[in-house]
Amino acid sequence: MEPPRAQVIVPLYIWPCSSADWQPLFDSIAAHPSVEFLIVINPNSGPGAESLPGHDYEREVPKLTSAPNVTTIGYVRIDYCRKPLHDACEEIDRFAGWVTAHGNDVPGLSVQGVYLDETPNHYSAGRALYLEALHKHIKTKEGLLGQRLVVHNPGTPPDAGLASPAVVDIVVTCEEPFERYAGEEVQQRLRDYFFDRTRSGYQISGVPKAQIREVTREFRQRSAFVFATSLVDDFYESFGECWEAFIEAMEVNR
Repeated sequence: MEPPRAQVIVPLYIWPCSSADWQPLFDSIAAHPSVEFLIVINPNSGPGAESLPGHDYEREVPKLTSAPNVTTIGYVRIDYCRKPLHDACEEIDRFAGWVTAHGNDVPGLSVQGVYLDETPNHYSAGRALYLEALHKHIKTKEGLLGQRLVVHNPGTPPDAGLASPAVVDIVVTCEEPFERYAGEEVQQRLRDYFFDRTRSGYQISGVPKAQIREVTREFRQRSAFVFATSLVDDFYESFGECWEAFIEAMEVNR
């Protein structure tokens, strides 16, 4: 049976010194127009300290946003809600400023939401209020385009109080090396903390090369946003030799 359609989620933590650095991604976007890509833009563990991310990003990001099957979202690390809320909002504002302050100068440099990394998985009232405030800030922020997606990455299924659609659109419920993903501890947690597939993301590294297609199709059954790689180190900083096989396995009827 054909697994359900899923989007490719790409934590793109590669500095584009030249167009060649992102070329495998550009090639896949063009070669697989039926595959949707959700791409995390991360110039410097966030948008960086300046109002613009630098010439390299200003050159390459518009190539991504011009593709109809691409959605870009900006990376913000919140350190399990320990980052001051004001600082997190300022980073979100810098992403939005790419459009509001510089849209005429650098057309196409934009994001359509925010990927909040290191979100907590255990509920507390304070954490819930913090995440609610970020959600409101993102959803109402001029300069963030499209649906203004809110993505959380706790790396594991969160408590229900942190996972409401009123707080978050997509949750990365499994970010693990494949060996650990396949073990009983992680599988039991995924069973115990069942999460809606349509809002769930998997980011799995270290997949055996011979299994990349089969395993990717398994992930599509369990989550609607998938990243899988055979790389065991620096897996968000390069594409790896199984990149194209992974993308092909994300295409319906492959």
